[in-house]
Amino acid sequence: MLKTTTVLVFLVCGLLAAMPAAAKNIYKYQDENGIWHFTDKAPEEDIPFDTVYMEREREDRVRLRQEGTKQNPLYYLFNDYWGPVQVELKLADAVNVLSEPELPARFVILGQKEQLLAGLGALDPRQGYQYRLNLAAVPGPPGPVNPEKLVLKVPFPENEAYIVSQGFNGEKTHLGEDSTYAIDIAMPENSMVHAVRDGIVMDVEEDFNKGGTDLKKYADKANHVRVLHKDGTMALYAHLGLAGVIVRPGAHVRAGQAIGRSGNTGFSSGPHLHFVIQQNIGMKLISLPFEFALRNGGSAPPVEGQFIGLLPGTH
Repeated sequence: MLKTTTVLVFLVCGLLAAMPAAAKNIYKYQDENGIWHFTDKAPEEDIPFDTVYMEREREDRVRLRQEGTKQNPLYYLFNDYWGPVQVELKLADAVNVLSEPELPARFVILGQKEQLLAGLGALDPRQGYQYRLNLAAVPGPPGPVNPEKLVLKVPFPENEAYIVSQGFNGEKTHLGEDSTYAIDIAMPENSMVHAVRDGIVMDVEEDFNKGGTDLKKYADKANHVRVLHKDGTMALYAHLGLAGVIVRPGAHVRAGQAIGRSGNTGFSSGPHLHFVIQQNIGMKLISLPFEFALRNGGSAPPVEGQFIGLLPGTH
């Protein structure tokens, strides 16, 4: 007598790898007959409208989909980023399972693409089988540590200056490998944020309107822009304001180009820009040290408690 096939699937995604949301904002407008309309699409005609921003729950950027049969399932993965993602698929608690390819295995999925990861079946077809699938996902192409010194433009207009409220190795909130070399820049809300390097907009979130110090409540609700650079590094600009992004996913941006406005969304104790350069190294988001270019030549790392940018009265 055959055993019952049991399939349990568990997904584990890397930090900031799960950033879009399911719901859409609502557009409210009145037509020529005075009738009010509420829709998830902005009116195409030149009609004034209001936008009602909806608080939304997170949804994974990478989505696993099952096809095939119960006896021989096939697992596909769709990458909703506008840049590559590396994923690792593992079997756990496997009994009488055969996989093709052999698991664990790692895959690189290009942006806005779906790819077949694996097919499963019973090692002994006369018996049932069971397993759990663990999926880890990290944005960005896999690569070694960038050997070159990273010299960047400041992430705001060159004629402005802001103080670094938390520097490298910050012990307040930057405690993981993904943020060892992150900095917080104290910026009033609605200050312009500029790209520090050329790149492609890989990910955007701008629909959250609240922030606070409750980590459980606000950890995944920071509006942000993630930009992928040619060398595989990524810049993350976080805590942007509601509807504060002015570039779209997939767009090419230039160093010094305005990409959004600062805010106070997500896990935040006050208005600021969280800025970090990250790279996918060994299926981990690793932050990298960097320096900002100086107007008189050369470069210098950001230092907590000091200003970066052009101070008033300087040239």
